[in-house]
Amino acid sequence: MMENPSAIECRRCGKCCLANLIAYVTDEDIGRWNREGRRDIILILEIEKGVWAGDRLVSSRDGKNLRGCPFFSCTGQAFSCSIYETRPEVCRNYIPGSSELCPQFAKSRS
Repeated sequence: MMENPSAIECRRCGKCCLANLIAYVTDEDIGRWNREGRRDIILILEIEKGVWAGDRLVSSRDGKNLRGCPFFSCTGQAFSCSIYETRPEVCRNYIPGSSELCPQFAKSRS
């Protein structure tokens, strides 16, 4: 019997945040951040301006690989999102155990 992935509690391991989800920011997210006056978020998006280069995301500014979300932070062993309250829709919709990025993926399939 398959466990319902939405019933799996997030362990806050940060694995899903190691993917640079900025590539999936929508116009709606940007509009919300503009309305909220979150110029700090917009500036990071403008600076890192990610573009797809085959199977990886690179900075259009300098061509460096973009790895991990720039809003992901770690203090000791506590992982968190520095913009959690206004995180992108792709992050809001993520369900723990729903993708192979999550160490609980196999558990959600059993």
